[in-house]
Amino acid sequence: MSLPLAVLVVEDEPLIRNDIADFLRSEGFLVFEASNADEAIAILETGVVIEAMFTDIDMPGSMDGLRLSAAVRDRWPPIKIVATSGHRVVAAADLPEGSPFFGKPYDHAAVAACLRGVLSL
Repeated sequence: MSLPLAVLVVEDEPLIRNDIADFLRSEGFLVFEASNADEAIAILETGVVIEAMFTDIDMPGSMDGLRLSAAVRDRWPPIKIVATSGHRVVAAADLPEGSPFFGKPYDHAAVAACLRGVLSL
């Protein structure tokens, strides 16, 4: 039996974060949750092995999801990044290479399938 894939969900809206985190857990993922970029970085700095990050783009705090994605790619390059936003469409060039984007509202099953896909590369 293989270990569950570890995903960090970064979303400032608690209901949205809880909803996708619960769904991903029901799909067999090991899920860590952060409400902003600072919390996400703090989790990553603990050394826990995170294989993918699903992050909102529009978040309050020291950095938005685009800056967080760039920081994660720079400091933890193996982590796969998948982004989402309900306020804007993000061009592929704005995200680290190979990072898919989902507009909100997104299909939970499609996000889970995407995470499995990027993690199997």
